[in-house]
Amino acid sequence: MASLSFYDRPTGTTCTSDAAKKYDSASVAKTIILGALLYQKGGTLTEEEDALARKMITESDNASATTLWKQLSDLKDPAKPNPVRIQEFLDKAGMGNTVLDKEGSWGLTQVTAGDQEKLLRIFSGDDDSVLGSKARSYALGLMNHVQSTQRWGATAGAPLDSVIHVKNGWLQRSQNPDVDAFDRGDWKVNSMAALTENGYDSGLVVLTENNRVPEGHPANEGWDYGIETIETISRAIYRDVYPDAEGYVPSRPALPAAKPPAAGTSASPPAADTP
Repeated sequence: MASLSFYDRPTGTTCTSDAAKKYDSASVAKTIILGALLYQKGGTLTEEEDALARKMITESDNASATTLWKQLSDLKDPAKPNPVRIQEFLDKAGMGNTVLDKEGSWGLTQVTAGDQEKLLRIFSGDDDSVLGSKARSYALGLMNHVQSTQRWGATAGAPLDSVIHVKNGWLQRSQNPDVDAFDRGDWKVNSMAALTENGYDSGLVVLTENNRVPEGHPANEGWDYGIETIETISRAIYRDVYPDAEGYVPSRPALPAAKPPAAGTSASPPAADTP
């Protein structure tokens, strides 16, 4: 299953498919955490917050995301951080279809392609009503410096003369009996990217789930299938919108067959959400 939302400001082109369908966020929730942090701090972060935000986005570090999630939460019940200040950001940003996980498992936040596209528009736009120019520039800067092995997905086929900003997320649901049969063992693979500068101003979000691993096959096959789905969509869109541009070819790391990559799962998730 896949949903997408795309915009290109210079041409006025938009494209959506099932953009209101909710998906487990995995690590694309980190862009929401970043937006909320910048909103609450007026774009000015402490040295510690800057270090956490950088690791969270450029390395997809889970511990950093958890620390910032808690900072932005009501901790009356420490076991169930209630992300009230993140919700304030979502309300301001008009991301009304996003449902935060209120028990601390940020990777199980329910996101939609349409809402994540709104976030890309905020980061890449010139409207100061949600985030000021300093905060927007900071967010895009981090997404531009995501490590090379995590620049796959909605970047595939992007014009080489554009500046690419990206964040991906991935997790595999467990085979535990308490997991819905619809999800059991399946991969959730998500990607969002914005293109800026040199006349480019676009954003693409693709969310996928039920990337199945055939029985007896290595676990990474579901992960690869999700990435290939996203990159097929990405290449097709960029080819049509920018037909004369040479397209970016992202690298992709190999996953160990026995387990999914830690960077794309939610930190301290319930047992049902670990492989």
